[in-house]
Amino acid sequence: MKKLYASALALAACAAPFFAQAQALRLAAPGEGPTPRACGTMEVLAAQLAADPAQAQRMAAIEAHARRVQADRSLQRGQTTLAATGPVIIPVVVHVLYNTAAQNISDAQVQSQLDVLNEDFRKLNADYTKTPALYAGLVADANVQFVLAKRTPTGAATNGIIHKQTKVSSWSTNDAVKNSKRGGDDAWDATKYLNLWACNLGQGLLGYAQFPGGSASTDGVVILCSAFGSRAKYAAGTYTSTYDRGRTATHEVGHWLNLRHIWGDASCGNDQVSDTPTQQTANYGCPTFPHATCSNQGDMSMNYMDYTDDACMYMFSTGQSARMNALFASGGARASLLTSAGGTAPSLMAAAAPSFYPNPATDQLTLNLPDGATAGQYSVHVYDLRGREMPQARYTSGGQVQVSDLPNGMYLLSIGTGTEVVRQHFEKQ
Repeated sequence: MKKLYASALALAACAAPFFAQAQALRLAAPGEGPTPRACGTMEVLAAQLAADPAQAQRMAAIEAHARRVQADRSLQRGQTTLAATGPVIIPVVVHVLYNTAAQNISDAQVQSQLDVLNEDFRKLNADYTKTPALYAGLVADANVQFVLAKRTPTGAATNGIIHKQTKVSSWSTNDAVKNSKRGGDDAWDATKYLNLWACNLGQGLLGYAQFPGGSASTDGVVILCSAFGSRAKYAAGTYTSTYDRGRTATHEVGHWLNLRHIWGDASCGNDQVSDTPTQQTANYGCPTFPHATCSNQGDMSMNYMDYTDDACMYMFSTGQSARMNALFASGGARASLLTSAGGTAPSLMAAAAPSFYPNPATDQLTLNLPDGATAGQYSVHVYDLRGREMPQARYTSGGQVQVSDLPNGMYLLSIGTGTEVVRQHFEKQ
């Protein structure tokens, strides 16, 4: 069995750079080969562009921002202080839509998918060592981490998983699954959460994703419920063979983080990443390396953004990591996730984050500590909006943060207890 992805592409002209809105991953019919790509606008994106003509411009701006950030090291988030800023923490809400009991995957199966995402995006997956020597030096930690949401958009406690029964027996790429009025479940605030929908997709679909720049109401990733999670991590779940290691979600979340298919959706096309080799088209199954095309030394078929089986994709490249992280630089399309409180439980939030005053501040901020707490219980750091720690801001044993030496502007105050970290903005005047 093979994977087929149906891509919705918006092109200003056939010779112009393209912007993908939705990527649909399909299970092929027996004996069916890969669908050829063409220069054109597919039905899904065409409908969205008709509803929102500014979408193509937003996507073009995001592409320009990505190029600018990657070209200028000073714009890159945490470019010299990665250990201080830590990984990007993305709160996740999983909407499980089911028509039958078998489609209602368990919380344990959902958690197995989160575990796979964290391994794959942090280069913690054991199988990355299978990468051929030619590309072994390019295997990258994407510095992105996923946590199930602990608070809802209204501030209530949650485990980040919604189970909702529906009368709809199967779903397509029309985004009805993201709309409660159409039997689905509405997205949570896309500026604060990654929305994942697990459901029974029809037409052989495995999943599809929306790139940055689309409508907030449909932002997120949709995955076939039996391709959601990992049989190796939770054997009692319901799975589709060959796609039972959670890599469908890894691939689709890659699209959500602005990665293109590795072959650029064209013969010897361009995926906008410099260190992935140009290749003829998609690879399927588990190809033997090297399979050389387009004058390369071997397709990077083990890359998550190819179409190989789950067991045979196991790496992002350094360039892909940089492209994803550009979204979290100052002005990036997903930078708002850096300050989301969605991953912190309400009760812990109150204990972990004392208030502070004044804001704006000129000389110092003072923490208003909870009863019984001492200043030494908290670790306090100040970062600029690019993610660089500001060493001239000093936290004192009295619970004050000296900010007089900071240039005027907006900053991020990070307050930690050792187990919880909360970040809040303040202005230095």
